[in-house]
Amino acid sequence: MNNRNKIDINSLFLYSAWLVSLIAALGSLYFSDIRGFVPCELCWYQRIFMYPLAIILGIGTFQNEISVRKYALPLAIIGWPISLFHYLEQKVPGFASIKPCVNGVPCNTEYINWLGFITIPFLALSAFTLIIVCMILIRSDLGKE
Repeated sequence: MNNRNKIDINSLFLYSAWLVSLIAALGSLYFSDIRGFVPCELCWYQRIFMYPLAIILGIGTFQNEISVRKYALPLAIIGWPISLFHYLEQKVPGFASIKPCVNGVPCNTEYINWLGFITIPFLALSAFTLIIVCMILIRSDLGKE
């Protein structure tokens, strides 16, 4: 594989990660601002890590700067277990009692439940997973051949 193809693959992974983060950020805004779903505490933590990804990955994509992964990957890695815990809190009965919500919307509330398993935390978990995979697949050794 020549150097040009590797650069195109890196750009594809970077663009894909940005697109996923953008859809996730806009989706969360749709659910809260248009559908009127009030975010719980764990939803806010997930947003704290997803929203900057949309900006950081967007800048990296348009600058074609793969080194942006050193900023994006930690955010996605921190957001991933929050989403996993939130999803488990909704779907596994024993998890709901670990950390009860003090005020506001309970974290085990399911605003959507598509196909019996797709909830908002599941969507966030999927987005963080895809972003992590894209960031890991970006190769930084392109100019060393």
